[in-house]
Amino acid sequence: MSEGIVTASYVGATILFILALGGLSNQETARRGNLFGMIGMSVALMATMSAVTANWEILIVALLIGASIGLILAKRVQMTEMPELVAMLHSLVGLAAVLVGFANFMDPERLQHFTGIELTIHDVETYLGILIGAITLSGSIIAFGKLSGKIGGNPMLLPARHWLNLGLLIASVWYCIEFVNQSASGGGLTPLLIMTGIALLFGIHMVMAIGGADMPVVVSMLNSYSGWAASATGFMLSNDLLIVTGALVGSSGAILSYIMCRAMNRKFISVIAGGFGTTSGAGSAASVEEQGEVIALQAPEVAGLLLESKEIMIIPGYGMAVAQAQHIVNEITKTLRGKKINVRFGIHPVAGRMPGHMNVLLAEAKVPYDIVFEMDEINDDFPDIDVSIIIGANDIVNPSAQTDPESPIAGMPVMECWKGKTTIVLKRGMATGYAGVQNPLFFKENTRMLFGDARSSLDEVFKNL
Repeated sequence: MSEGIVTASYVGATILFILALGGLSNQETARRGNLFGMIGMSVALMATMSAVTANWEILIVALLIGASIGLILAKRVQMTEMPELVAMLHSLVGLAAVLVGFANFMDPERLQHFTGIELTIHDVETYLGILIGAITLSGSIIAFGKLSGKIGGNPMLLPARHWLNLGLLIASVWYCIEFVNQSASGGGLTPLLIMTGIALLFGIHMVMAIGGADMPVVVSMLNSYSGWAASATGFMLSNDLLIVTGALVGSSGAILSYIMCRAMNRKFISVIAGGFGTTSGAGSAASVEEQGEVIALQAPEVAGLLLESKEIMIIPGYGMAVAQAQHIVNEITKTLRGKKINVRFGIHPVAGRMPGHMNVLLAEAKVPYDIVFEMDEINDDFPDIDVSIIIGANDIVNPSAQTDPESPIAGMPVMECWKGKTTIVLKRGMATGYAGVQNPLFFKENTRMLFGDARSSLDEVFKNL
């Protein structure tokens, strides 16, 4: 394939990637956006393969291995495990950037292709690609551990952790200078290896210091890092498509991180610094007693309240994902709508463990898109709501975000469901959310609790309906 055709293919793939991002910004067009992305990647892959002149056997074997792994993951991973899968895929992007960086540095013809200032620029590109890739690799693995429950959600707050981060940053800059100086004479491997170790430690420490309540921001942040790692790899390889695609992913991830932080009333630097969600998920007995008494209902009573309602709002949280209750939620929704009851869904921007987590689950269960609303669209409607159903959410419906200036979630925008006539909360027990804050909503006069596994509880409600 001629160079002109390859360049045209890259331009076409870039346009398709931009269309993919545009499509993914809306639920109704997300399927089309995914299709654009797949076509764009196929075009990019074929165009890149056309430039290969040797070692086809190795390339084919690598493609078969990668495609097999992707196919197996796509078949086996449940929709409720999407946050963990996304984190692991980010780690693979980081690993690829590290490996490509070292392979590029060890190219015996490198010093023949680049001299003087060009060599310096190329070495800095290699260094940055490995640095960002290593941070993404280790940080994504830790994020996977937190999301899957293999690592606790509480932040690991080391003494003088900010000074430690500053020291790691200064060390990285120092070794960059050493690497560039030694590279001109054929050396530089030692400072590159030391920097890789520092970057891996930095990624581990950075994500370990972030509390579970900030995990949606972490996922989007790592998404951004993986994009910048890919972009740096593109500079290393002089591949325009990688540069542009990486920049698209990096910038969109950064924007998403900003949106998530704004939705939580958090500053990005404070998320990186950690400290949100510092207590365990079990609420103390004393804190419960101080709040008052809760009123528990059984499934038949809940069904009766729903049937007497005209306006119902369903607010899903991570508990719905854990219980995999999205399908029974859809069945209840269809039944109530069949009885001319208006049912809507309210989605908080940081509900779940990744941006759009609840939207993905509801789409999988085939909940109609036109009854799913973002928090800003429906928060003013709660005074007219007869029954609000909270399915496994905690911090995103906590009134103390507005009433308690000392609360860890003070100022965080929340779903104001308590302004409706009745609120029904589905929970296993009285444990706190990821932020470790007791929720006064549970003790309000117009709140009722339905204890138990969300799917089992909703099954009983459905039978009574």
